[in-house]
Amino acid sequence: MARYKEIQLDKIKTSSIAGRNSKVGLDMLATPFQRGQSFDDFWKSLPAVLASNDLKAVAAAVVAARKKNKPVLVMMGAHVIKVGLSPIFIDLMEQGMIQGIALNGAGAIHDMELAYYGKTSEDVGEAIRSGDFGMSQETSALLNDTVIHGSQDGSGFGEALGKRVLNDNPPFGHTSILGQAYRMEIPVTVHVALGTDIVHQHPGADGAAIGSMSLRDFRIWAEAVAGLDNGGVLLLFGSCVVLPEVFLKALTVARNIYGRITGFTTASFDMIRHYRPRVNVVERPNQESGRGYMLVGHHEIMIPLLAAGIKTALK
Repeated sequence: MARYKEIQLDKIKTSSIAGRNSKVGLDMLATPFQRGQSFDDFWKSLPAVLASNDLKAVAAAVVAARKKNKPVLVMMGAHVIKVGLSPIFIDLMEQGMIQGIALNGAGAIHDMELAYYGKTSEDVGEAIRSGDFGMSQETSALLNDTVIHGSQDGSGFGEALGKRVLNDNPPFGHTSILGQAYRMEIPVTVHVALGTDIVHQHPGADGAAIGSMSLRDFRIWAEAVAGLDNGGVLLLFGSCVVLPEVFLKALTVARNIYGRITGFTTASFDMIRHYRPRVNVVERPNQESGRGYMLVGHHEIMIPLLAAGIKTALK
């Protein structure tokens, strides 16, 4: 005879599935994509669950914001540019779907290298062994000289770089987010952490100029963030520390000066879930109203998908 007492399952009370609340139904299932179908067909074929629903919701929020003449603001880390996505963002700017962009310092460097030299992203693992990492003379001279001159005429960091690209007309300037945004009069701000960028390793780096221009860009960004109230959209791509912190402070300043700024949509896209994007971008800003989304995936796949989804949602 068993020493311990077992629960008697014949006393279980059952219910009918017919009356049960279920999260998934036939109308939510995916439809297999067929050769020759359009992207619109593919977009509609996605299952109506979880991340695919969120991706569609973000695309719809972008379109809704622009129909209300509310801004869509983008914050992006350098990796986004390194994986070849600048043309996607330039196209969205051309379509009137982006009204402001915030970069970190490395993002500006990769953008400028592509515009002037047609290549970027050195092999850090190889170069760090010899002490050659980040020692490109042309890159440091280009960035540091532009910043020094820009600080003297009152320009913002991103403004000075964009103006330089447009005036120089380098061989690959069409790939430059900074240059093309300046041409379209769309503000691009650059938020620098001193000591984090390769151009800071060079004797031509001027800390006072870098700091004053990046601070000016923070104030420009805070003014742009104020416009998110009641329908704007803020998208974060691939910055897990600097830009989420910049956004939280910019939103605080904007609310302090203008009062309630609520009812906007935020979304974070990255390869893994990070603390600051989740808390500072997706959750805290939307405590009163609005909506936040967190989507996980490689930028080189997710961003083109989102951009194409935005165009589909425009119809």
